[in-house]
Amino acid sequence: MTTVNMDRLLQACVSQGASDIHLVTGRPPVLRVDGRLRSLETKVLEPDDTVALMKSITPERNQQELQEEGGTDFGFAFGDAGRFRVSVFKQKGNITVVLRLIPSKLLTFEQIGLPKICAALCRRPRGMFLVTGPTGCGKTTTLACMVNYINENFDRHIITIEEPIEYYHQHKKSIINQREVGVDVPSFGEALRRILRMDPDVILVGELRDLETIESAIRAAETGHLVFSTVHTTSAAGTITRMIDVFPVNQQEQIRIQLSSNLIAVLSQALCPLATGKGRIAAYEFMVVTPAIANLIRENKTYRIDSSIQTGKKLGMQLLDEHLWKLYDAGKITMDEMLEKSRQPGDLQDKAAAKLTALRGVKGKAAAKELEDIGPILRT
Repeated sequence: MTTVNMDRLLQACVSQGASDIHLVTGRPPVLRVDGRLRSLETKVLEPDDTVALMKSITPERNQQELQEEGGTDFGFAFGDAGRFRVSVFKQKGNITVVLRLIPSKLLTFEQIGLPKICAALCRRPRGMFLVTGPTGCGKTTTLACMVNYINENFDRHIITIEEPIEYYHQHKKSIINQREVGVDVPSFGEALRRILRMDPDVILVGELRDLETIESAIRAAETGHLVFSTVHTTSAAGTITRMIDVFPVNQQEQIRIQLSSNLIAVLSQALCPLATGKGRIAAYEFMVVTPAIANLIRENKTYRIDSSIQTGKKLGMQLLDEHLWKLYDAGKITMDEMLEKSRQPGDLQDKAAAKLTALRGVKGKAAAKELEDIGPILRT
């Protein structure tokens, strides 16, 4: 394959609405469309093909890192269509390339279905707002949406630390500086050590992945800055537990106190394919840190946070399973998708079965058939 084919692959990704491109030896190029993998009707890639495709887009510095470390990450712009975040790595001695499309258009809160209170929380002068969820669930898009909202509406100095930079932001009402780890600064820790001397109002940290970064981010929130970041957890309560568990036991009580005072919200999300088969929709778990929840964090009673979320509906709070049920009940996602993404699939399965049983008298055989189709799904 030649470099021309890489341009065609990138164009195919954009035109087919794909989120990712996978280039792996022994298979044709594969696109991920609406969460599902689809092979393109081209030749099967040979080892030389993946090397040539990789070299056509990978900067010299990253090619060197690939040789030394066995993997590298970077980003590049593809005209006006968007940017691609790229991960190159070796497997079985061959090169594999995964490209994630970062659309050029920034979405609004309404377009991605964020709780309305998020806008009010973005006005806060200080505190920490975490967006969590598994890889590929749209955390980056959600954070970019929030940063863009601040950029358009308030005069702030926003600094982002990313690896690599994904969404590019222009200066609007705010000043925005985006620092790329490995290009502008050697590490997240080093960037955060120096950031407080740069007169920031808002700080975005691409990911809280180690003790040093978490500690620095909490300190930044504590000293009067609004800090956004991501964690790879699937629930609000789980996020707090994960962050505390990173620290040695003798520091955990102090971190609990700091988190209870500085955390303002946790938004956990999952991305679900629509029942129509085209497009995806986000399901959210949302926790605002009220005095009651702050007290649970401080007293190490995170197991009671879910109950507090259920009673905080007037603040827009909801559990992930509650939102998944709403999406299923409205016909937006399938039952299989709801149960696959839920934290308590057994409870939702019972709820769905009860609903369909109630419908039996109304819809007769159709409802009975749907009830049979639920099938034996493992309860957890």
